[in-house]
Amino acid sequence: MRIVLMGAGHIGQTIARLLSQSGDYQVKVVDCSVVALKALSHLQVETALIDTSDSTELRACMAGFDAVINALPYHLALTVANQAKAAGCHYFDLTEDMVATREIMQLAKGASTAFMPQCGLAPGFIGIVAHHLSQKFSYLHEVKMRVGALPAFPTNSLKYNLTWSVDGLINEYCHPCEAIRDGQLIEMLPLEGLEHFSLDGTEYEAFNTSGGLGTLCETLAGRVRTLDYKSVRYPGHQALMKMLLEDLQLKDDQQTLKDILRRSIPGTMQDVVLVFVTVSGLRQGSLVQEVFARKIFADRNEGAPLSAIQITTAAGICAAVDLFREGRLPQQGFIRQEQVELPAFLANRFGSAYQQSRQVESIG
Repeated sequence: MRIVLMGAGHIGQTIARLLSQSGDYQVKVVDCSVVALKALSHLQVETALIDTSDSTELRACMAGFDAVINALPYHLALTVANQAKAAGCHYFDLTEDMVATREIMQLAKGASTAFMPQCGLAPGFIGIVAHHLSQKFSYLHEVKMRVGALPAFPTNSLKYNLTWSVDGLINEYCHPCEAIRDGQLIEMLPLEGLEHFSLDGTEYEAFNTSGGLGTLCETLAGRVRTLDYKSVRYPGHQALMKMLLEDLQLKDDQQTLKDILRRSIPGTMQDVVLVFVTVSGLRQGSLVQEVFARKIFADRNEGAPLSAIQITTAAGICAAVDLFREGRLPQQGFIRQEQVELPAFLANRFGSAYQQSRQVESIG
């Protein structure tokens, strides 16, 4: 299968590595950074330096390819999707932006090619898990989805290090969050809904952020009483982010905040991804709860280290593309994450990264 991969950042590099080394994909990687593309010189991939904000250049790069994987910043999602449709390429991305996803959904109507956004961790894998668990109930009382991409060794006041896109991080902290309450679709404010819990003896907090539910609100409409998604952080993070975004009004000057974070908060490859889903409801007349909880750790291989967020995000989209190639997903129109079967995902050569993670047995 011929793939053009848009974006050679940390996630894009991992996607390129996984697909090119599998033997089943011919990969071309495009980016606007010479440095990023040079980092791929050890892989058997074609590269092209382009202006990734230029529609004409994007379209030209897609000629002759079967599918586009978009690992560019979220604000380019719709641009790339439009060009993929015009080029007759299938489209996959990692966006958490719901506005872009809804527009891509419209773009996919009547299309001869497939459009599958939100193929990462959250949205992405978390929705696959939640939908799988929900199928076991005749009526759903509550579906709680919690995900954290966290530094393994927090040392600063934010108790956070940059492990993925700053653009994506600030976007999910600033936009309204979909949820279902008492069976009704509602919007909640980001950074609200603070809760605390412990897992494996470590204390965490969680709060509303946008995008993590993907299309689950539509899929489970009429079946669930309560459905929500929250990001997990170490205690104290939410209060400081509220101070920055609301008290200092940096929500209205997001570029300044991004510059501050990039300059002052170091990145890390030593991270951990926490996935925590609880579903409760009726099964054979009894009220039952099921929990899926896992931790995925960074790969500290000295030759080719990978952060946990690289592993989980790249595994999500590579597994989606692989299942699509095998004909296990619809071949045209809009594809929701919930259409991926969890057992098939975990059995996939790329999705098995989640299967190899450590299951957490005790929740406090």
